[in-house]
Amino acid sequence: MKEFVLKGRGALKGIAEGEAVVCPDSIAGNSGALGDTDGVIYERGNVNYGVCINGKILVVPCAKGSNGFSAHFKGAQIAGVTPAGWVATRMDARLGVAVASMGIPCVADFPEDQNPLDKIKTGDWVKIDGTTGEIIVKSKK
Repeated sequence: MKEFVLKGRGALKGIAEGEAVVCPDSIAGNSGALGDTDGVIYERGNVNYGVCINGKILVVPCAKGSNGFSAHFKGAQIAGVTPAGWVATRMDARLGVAVASMGIPCVADFPEDQNPLDKIKTGDWVKIDGTTGEIIVKSKK
């Protein structure tokens, strides 16, 4: 098992860890892309179609689609299904609202040579520190 560290900007304080779900094209904010009550990704063409986000570390480039992005994630949280943390290449307004309203640790805004979408694979074990911006990745390979 290989271990490495990435450093971004702490976007919301707190420590979280879990299995990574890497969505290189994010998850759409339109209705039906994320199950509001079960937290399952139903977006057609998403590499993680059918995967539940509960307890996972979501690795995304940013938000995608409509302003509903944050509403659907918040809806899933109200239903009791929520990711443990966020890792985002770039923070945008839609993702910022989701992160702030859910109160889940987040690290964002990485230097180009530490792009988490290139470094982290789905299934890797990831620990994030939303205060320092440090991410420890234990690769499953």
